[in-house]
Parts: sequence; C-alpha cells; structure tokens
Amino acid sequence: MERVPTSILCNERCHLGEGPTYDATTDTAWWFDILEGRLFEANIGGGAIRIHQLGRMASALARIDAGRQLIVAEDGLYVRHIADGRMSLFAALEADNPATRSNDARVHPSGTFWLGTMGRKAEPRAGAIYALHRGQISRLYPDITIPNAICFSSDGAVGYFADTATDILYRVPLDAATGLPVGDPVPFVRHEGVGGIDGAVVDADGFIWNARWGGGCIDVYDTNGRRQRSLRVPARQSSCPAFVGRDFSRLLVTTAWEGMDEAARAADPEHGRTFILDVASRGRAEPDVRLGGL
Repeated sequence: MERVPTSILCNERCHLGEGPTYDATTDTAWWFDILEGRLFEANIGGGAIRIHQLGRMASALARIDAGRQLIVAEDGLYVRHIADGRMSLFAALEADNPATRSNDARVHPSGTFWLGTMGRKAEPRAGAIYALHRGQISRLYPDITIPNAICFSSDGAVGYFADTATDILYRVPLDAATGLPVGDPVPFVRHEGVGGIDGAVVDADGFIWNARWGGGCIDVYDTNGRRQRSLRVPARQSSCPAFVGRDFSRLLVTTAWEGMDEAARAADPEHGRTFILDVASRGRAEPDVRLGGL
C-alpha cells in the first residue's frame, strides 16, 4: 500500500460521502452525504466549507453553467441555482418507486450524463444505469444492484461502470459524439480480495482511479486493466475520488461510516471524513452537462 501526502479537507463526518466533483472556474469542490441529504461546498485554495441541507437524498451533480447545477436526487434530476440554493425539478427518475434512490453518476465529454439508481437497502438488481442525452433520459443497463465507477476516457470513446455487488468493472465502446453505447459491455477488471469496487474517475492519461470500499485505498488501473498503484486512504470505507486543484494534481476522496457499529467506528477513527491526496498526477476538468435546448 503506497502512502502519499494526505490531509483532511473536511472534518465533518459523512454517513455516506459520495459524488465529489470539482468546478475549476471557481476552485470549488462539491460532494454529498447521501443518507443525510447534505451537499458540501469547499473552496480548495481557501479552505472555506459550507454545508447545504437539500431536504432529500441526493448523490451527484454536474455543472450546467456558471450559475446552475444539475442535482441527481432520490426522485429525479433537479436544477439548482448556486446563488440561493433554489431547486426545481427538471425530470423525474424512478419517482414512482420508493424502494430506490440515486447513486453514482458522471458526465461524458459530450455533455451526456450517465447516472445510476439502486435499492435503498441494496436489494439485488433493483437499480439501473441511465443516460440523460440532450434532455431525454434512456435506460442503458437494467438489473444493477449497486451502480458505481461510472467514468469515461478523455476522448469519449470508452465508458466504464461497475456493479459493486459483482465486483466487476466493465468497459464499453461509445459514440464519442453522443456518449451512448455502440457495443456491449465486457469485463475489464475483476476485483478479488479485500473491499469492493466503488466510485472512479479517469485521468488525462487514461488511467482509472477507483475507490475501494472497505479497502481504505484508491486503486489505479492502466488502460489494459492492470493495477499499477494502490494509495492509502485514512478511512476504511473510501467511496469516490475527484481530481481537484488548478492543475488537477490532487485527489479528493470521500468516505463513509454507513453500516459501521460503534466498535467499527472506534477502530476506524477517521471514518466519514473527506480527504485530499497529493498524487502528483494529471487529472482533467469535468465537462458541463448539456440539457438540450435549455
């Protein structure tokens, strides 16, 4: 296990920290505590942190423009106005199914938004992965238990996703102009051993940085699916990474204490905190989501 310089970005413990992303135009990182309905906002250079109460479970967001974000929530997609936090429903998603909620999501270079749903108690095959393309939502992959590791190559020709319940990371060919599949997914990484595949992001060189839930680390895979590095995270339930900083050389990692009893939390004293790893890698900016004619 490799150790790199690591600091705590936020001491506030997340019940289920997830969905980090970074807006380079404002040097601001955003992430969620899904189970507590909280959205975190942190200025990376200045260190100031704000916590926004959303009133619903939400798991990911994408930048629309300088003033708006698209929030992926338990019952649909919401446009959020950054200035005042006002939210309005853009599109319902599984709103008629109270057994599910949103989970992992990421924007394709074309502006198409992939997002996943899952059972609130991780019921087998209760979720799915969808694509929001030019304002229309389509279901890509049904029967997913825990959708995770949604990420894309920088040229948009390759997509990745996982079902944590099977611990398989899939690779799928995409139309780079639309972000939609043009072939079938094939197994790319089969994780064995401690922990499971969780959130992921792709760097500028095509390497996949994957948080290993229960393993307290970030695994880095090359474009052939070979693990090249494993970087220690100070909390056992590492959940999702995002490149941050003006040069994208640092890695924000969320963690969680979901499912941990008092003894487990005591044995994992940094549980639920949010960290910055100085990985000296070449990350890249997240694209804005495109909402059709809006």
